[in-house]
Amino acid sequence: MDRDGGTLSISRQCRLLSLGRTSLYYHAVEDKELLALMRRIDELFTEDPTRGVKRMCSALRKDGLAVRLYRVRRLFGRMGLSAIYCKPRLSNPHPGHK
Repeated sequence: MDRDGGTLSISRQCRLLSLGRTSLYYHAVEDKELLALMRRIDELFTEDPTRGVKRMCSALRKDGLAVRLYRVRRLFGRMGLSAIYCKPRLSNPHPGHK
């Protein structure tokens, strides 16, 4: 894209590239508070990977951060985290039953 007023206007350049003109001006902004919260979640999760969303939420509240359960759940999904816990082994037969 030539924004300095070349031979083609910006709208014409966007049309030729099949871009929306508004997407040219959009710049994503990362919130510093959100990044700090995600960093703290990562620190706490590295400390104890058995913490789920509820325990993580209470640990963050003990640190003085005002967070809700749904926000922590969304950030867990965004960061690809899930608690490590014993899953039920329902398909394994009991050794005494043949």
